[in-house]
Amino acid sequence: MASSSVTFSTVIPANNIGNSRAFSRLGITRHRVTPSPNAGRRMFRASVMAETTTEKKTTKNAMEYRKLGDSDLNISEITMGTMTFGEQNTEKESHEMLSYALEHGINCIDTAEAYPVPMKKETQGKTDLYISSWLKSQRRDKIVLATKVSGYSERSAYMRDNAKFLRVDAANIKESVEKSLKRLGTDYIDLLQIHWPDRYVPLFGDSYYDPSKWRTSVPFVEQLRAFQDLIDEGKVRYIGVSNETSYGVMEFVHTAKLEGLPKIVSIQNGYSLLARSRFEVDLVEVCHPKNCNVGLLAYSPLGGGSLSGKYLASDLEATKNSRLNLFPGFMERYRGSLAKEATIQYIEVGKKHGLSPVELALGFVRDRPFVTSTIIGATSMEQLKEDIDAFLMTERPFSPEVMADIEAVFKRYKDPSFF
Repeated sequence: MASSSVTFSTVIPANNIGNSRAFSRLGITRHRVTPSPNAGRRMFRASVMAETTTEKKTTKNAMEYRKLGDSDLNISEITMGTMTFGEQNTEKESHEMLSYALEHGINCIDTAEAYPVPMKKETQGKTDLYISSWLKSQRRDKIVLATKVSGYSERSAYMRDNAKFLRVDAANIKESVEKSLKRLGTDYIDLLQIHWPDRYVPLFGDSYYDPSKWRTSVPFVEQLRAFQDLIDEGKVRYIGVSNETSYGVMEFVHTAKLEGLPKIVSIQNGYSLLARSRFEVDLVEVCHPKNCNVGLLAYSPLGGGSLSGKYLASDLEATKNSRLNLFPGFMERYRGSLAKEATIQYIEVGKKHGLSPVELALGFVRDRPFVTSTIIGATSMEQLKEDIDAFLMTERPFSPEVMADIEAVFKRYKDPSFF
């Protein structure tokens, strides 16, 4: 494992400042930063700044806007993720972050009926309610509101009035949309996506397709007809998929063309320095504008926060309010030894080129030609500002030298979060 000599500028409770032994083992120095009023319970976020003499870029780039697939939605290159609203973030904090995002050019907000996460009956739908109370003071036509209907689940029937488990059939889709519209306080959804498929697919860290898990699923045509009804009623403008495979994308596109039904315009899949291959191997070709023309909304660009470097230190007190420590087992795929080794190597690349880990990770996803928009999430204003600045204040595109060093690490570690 390569050694790291980077500097963590942190916002943490004052009584944690002195504990530095774990950090010193990684060659990490922490500087005391005046905490925000609620920093004591805030999620520790490593703003890992490179020790370099390279002059940092201070010129701000303009936010870019891109057409999503073959829709008429022009969305910002950053989408505001909201899955912590109602769990790790209060309503007031959520409103502050949404307003800051909008003020800085972000026009797309991503939510889901299942949010916040981790999913549980007691909090389900709170994210939408927080967005709704904020939307009341905004111009609805200036915001692209994206939400998701849940896929197959035997554990989340609480989302429906009378169901033993969730399916992506006509009844479930329509009930989901009606409830989402009510919670969000709007009469239409700009982009409705299937959160995960009705059929079996390996999800959320599973590496390979297991043929023995195949099950009967809702036909693609039934799902598309339900979406068509909602579009005809003016409740949904466009549709998309999430956590989907090449087979699923092709079937949705082919069925839509064959039956004269709505075509998917987006795919919301995980994509980061730690999780590239699943999209790059074949979905890039499938979703290409000259092929199926499906825009990628890339989620987890920081690998659940791992690529910020904050989980490398063994000082658990400093990161006790961080998502992967608050919820043991959540996104465990980013906590393995290989993922940590790769993260350290990427931090070294950033240090070499005068980039913090956040700048390197987000800039990489930003510059990929097949990414329409990158979904960023935050549990504090400090995190949100850092993420937006990583997009707008760094060199774009990255130089060939930066990309060559990134590729060298990738060739060694590939996708360590899946293996």
